[in-house]
Amino acid sequence: MSAAARRRTGGAATGSRVLLCAPLRCEAVALRGATGSPVLRTGLGPWRSARRVAGVPLGPEDAPVLLGLGGGVGDTGPGAVVVADEVRDEAGSVRLPGAAGLAELLRGAGFPVLVGPVASTDHLVGGGERAALATTGVVAVDMESAAVARSAGDRLCAVVRVVVDTARTPLLHPRTADRGLRALLRLRRLAPAVTAWAASSRRCRPATTDHPR
Repeated sequence: MSAAARRRTGGAATGSRVLLCAPLRCEAVALRGATGSPVLRTGLGPWRSARRVAGVPLGPEDAPVLLGLGGGVGDTGPGAVVVADEVRDEAGSVRLPGAAGLAELLRGAGFPVLVGPVASTDHLVGGGERAALATTGVVAVDMESAAVARSAGDRLCAVVRVVVDTARTPLLHPRTADRGLRALLRLRRLAPAVTAWAASSRRCRPATTDHPR
């Protein structure tokens, strides 16, 4: 990433080559200052996030990672840390081969980690749709990961989501605010480990399959 790009994303011209991408303002606020890496708020939804990431010139040594909150699918409960080994949307899928190594590191640091596919949509996913996704092996849902992975090309190193809501405990729930705050705190605590892993790992090049699932 160029010096000008680092200034635009709020980072210094020197330091870590890792770029933390966070779709929501609350996620970006939670991540800022957690590591020495710049934080890029990409925006809510697939189109905003894709445009924002595409507008940041990434060099060959840059390592963007996407960190944020997500929704649980199947048995994935609130507070779970999901490391995506694949992100899917209607256009196809992108595999993230570094997921197992990152998950092992986070488990060693004491986080409750689950590895599996994350499905990205352009809308909030209800219980019926989550049940259908669970039959395909999906463990979590979000709105941005697949679009960011495709926009970043072969640069994206990892997608990590901390689960807030599930089919049994949806977003419109009395305890959502409490669960959300706890998830944001967990996101902040795991950021240094993710950043260190991304900075030291060899390039994990995603594999893209462009066909509807």
